[in-house]
Amino acid sequence: MKVQLLEATEDPEELICTAARNDYYDGYVGDESFEAVMESIDGESIEEKQETLIGHLLDHGHFGPFEHPQVTFAVEGISRSCMAQITRHRHVSFDVQSMRYVSFDDVDPAEVEEGAMVVTPPSAADPDWVGRNQRTGTVDDETVAKREELFQRSVRQSVEDYQELLDLGMPPEDARFVLPIGTKVNMVMSMNARMLMHVADMRAAADAQWEIREMTERVLDLASDWCPITFDYYESEMKNRKNRLAP
Repeated sequence: MKVQLLEATEDPEELICTAARNDYYDGYVGDESFEAVMESIDGESIEEKQETLIGHLLDHGHFGPFEHPQVTFAVEGISRSCMAQITRHRHVSFDVQSMRYVSFDDVDPAEVEEGAMVVTPPSAADPDWVGRNQRTGTVDDETVAKREELFQRSVRQSVEDYQELLDLGMPPEDARFVLPIGTKVNMVMSMNARMLMHVADMRAAADAQWEIREMTERVLDLASDWCPITFDYYESEMKNRKNRLAP
């Protein structure tokens, strides 16, 4: 998969701090410089003051100010299964590649076995992989070889059948019914910083499915560059906890 930051609020942590200071500031933050608004916060530099205030907000569960900065990501090549999980988050906005209007009639079915068009889960080829609700533990090489062969044969056959249905005049919106849930899809998603932390609580957790966990970790890597104080604090103090961040 590929995850890319498309657009984001400039100076997100200045916005977070300004919004938070508004709640307890006796003046009007719109008329003041950021330095003036932050004057009473502990710290030698403006960055230290931001660290103080943002840490205090997150530590005390004052999450409202983190709803102001917005960020948009483009995601390429996740499965429909992963897409179904992430789109359950109702405070995230999505645009998802349509298989009603985009047909995959030019994909070589032979390449599907090597990972084109369909995501191959690690358990298809890794004998030591153990996933949630798995009936057995690790398996021998012969078993995993058979598992991989069956998976590859199945997804190839699905794509071949899909393309034949297109050739027979079936519309893409109906022919897609034969494709596996692992079929790759691209999407764009937007959220605020608070919601991103909530998504991370749910989807970067140890018990999350491997694919959505990988996607969320890549999103967090980008978020740490965009909004570093906030997501450094989240990583060190809040990650892998249920933080009641949901609006």
